[in-house]
Amino acid sequence: MATCEGSEARAALERSVVNRVPPLLTDLYQFTMAYAYWRAGRHHEPAVFELFFRDNPFGGGFSLFAGLSDCLLFLQNFSFSDEDVEYLRSVLPAATDAAFFSYLKELDCSAVSVSAVPEGSVVFARVPLLEVSGPLAVVQLLETSLLCLVNYASLVCSNAARFRLAAGPRRRLMEMGLRRAQGPDGGLTASRYTYIGGFDLTSNALAGRLFGIPVAGTMAHSYVTSFSSLEEVWPQTLVPCGGGDPVDLVCLVKGWLGRVCQLLGSKTSLVREGELAAFLSYAVAYPQNFLPVIDSYSVSCSGLLCFCAVALALCELQYQPLGVRLDSGDLCRQSLEVRRVFKQCSQQFSVPQFESLIIVGTNSISEQSLAELNKKENEIDVVGVGTHLVTCTRQPSLGCVYKLIEVRGRPRMKMSEDPEKSTLPGRKSVYRLLDTDGHPLMDLICLSEEAAPKAGVSLTCFPLGLNKTLQTVTPARVTSLRLDVFTCGQITFPLKNASESRERAQISLQTLHPHHKRLQEPHDYTVALSEQLHSLVSDITKGNSKGSNFLLSN
Repeated sequence: MATCEGSEARAALERSVVNRVPPLLTDLYQFTMAYAYWRAGRHHEPAVFELFFRDNPFGGGFSLFAGLSDCLLFLQNFSFSDEDVEYLRSVLPAATDAAFFSYLKELDCSAVSVSAVPEGSVVFARVPLLEVSGPLAVVQLLETSLLCLVNYASLVCSNAARFRLAAGPRRRLMEMGLRRAQGPDGGLTASRYTYIGGFDLTSNALAGRLFGIPVAGTMAHSYVTSFSSLEEVWPQTLVPCGGGDPVDLVCLVKGWLGRVCQLLGSKTSLVREGELAAFLSYAVAYPQNFLPVIDSYSVSCSGLLCFCAVALALCELQYQPLGVRLDSGDLCRQSLEVRRVFKQCSQQFSVPQFESLIIVGTNSISEQSLAELNKKENEIDVVGVGTHLVTCTRQPSLGCVYKLIEVRGRPRMKMSEDPEKSTLPGRKSVYRLLDTDGHPLMDLICLSEEAAPKAGVSLTCFPLGLNKTLQTVTPARVTSLRLDVFTCGQITFPLKNASESRERAQISLQTLHPHHKRLQEPHDYTVALSEQLHSLVSDITKGNSKGSNFLLSN
């Protein structure tokens, strides 16, 4: 268990990573708009933006919200250095008033407040995840950075949750996508948020250090193929686990290889000497962590035989080997063969440790192939996933947007020829209505001044989406979905580490009804508007005086 000092050190490391996100990591047009607001004397006007996404990712029925801790640390440390301001002076038009750059030097988020859905929560399309309020110019400047911090984190976290659902609860999942990720920041983000989404392990050593994620890894094919002869094994002896004189491990393994080949009816002449040498050398280095990849050449003719010979020798010396990794071919068929051989060795040689050896499967695993894996008989205990997990190959972006909803206390609404791109005006509260079994039934979006819905009291609402009619519902329970997390420049909600967010995500997923968690053709989850909010949208759309102060854009 980590000490308090260790936890504090890790938290400091985690903060240092996020603090690398400076306010200059944004789009240039944010500064041109901020200047125009400033030039018009509108930069201090109170304004409110909200962040949401329009469609659940991967054709699924839900998403997981992630990136909140990163956003809060970014806001807390938001300020422009002298170098930042001088750079902006060099790229903005020459006519930009010099006093604007003095304004930027003093800018921070001390007047900004944020309410948000807790990180790790199950969320749905069109539900506001963040509501950001403050001076117009400042909250406008936050747009791109907040979107950058939420979009990929939530997408890859949701992708991981789908892989977890496809794998089922028993099988362990290891993220190993760093080498395929979109740069070092993308790789680190993926490791953190796939863990929150439900993965058990990562191959990423830095993520393990920063976020406390369990790390795992043994060897690659290059290690195996680098050996060609038993003469390359050094040292060739190993001291038994309980102590004593060194034992000639090479001779011991040769003896076991002959017995294994005889048991299985295999020919020792087909065994690759280089592969055996590689396994021996690794076993000398890590006798308690022996888990090699066994498909560098042939699993049945060489790799499996070499593993069993070395592992049996380790068991004789009172060490406990871990298992094997399969990285190519028919993983299900091979895992069954490997398990059968393990059982034969256990019974024939009276080595019960062989019953607990694990089998790791890796080989460009996708959500679909993982689901197919579960339909076939196999003996794979751990699945390693890389490319399809961290690159989110089925959908490259969640598509979060950040839209203005209020200025000077007046609602604002973006309208479009595409109804799906219209926004909802005004400051809001969001409630999750639960059924009698505790499953989320509906998310209800209300105007902030409305009274909260009550458990056991029926209400009428308007579900979002085309051809949705007025609906009456009686919730068994009601929870407020958003919390005040950042108030006047200060973080007011405890920052969660990766383990805490992971726990929340898994609990949140467990409450979701199974028909919303289906990987294929899930039931639509209802997100609805209160009657009052629906009335405001109608008034603004029709141009009535009640909603005359609105923005119209395409």
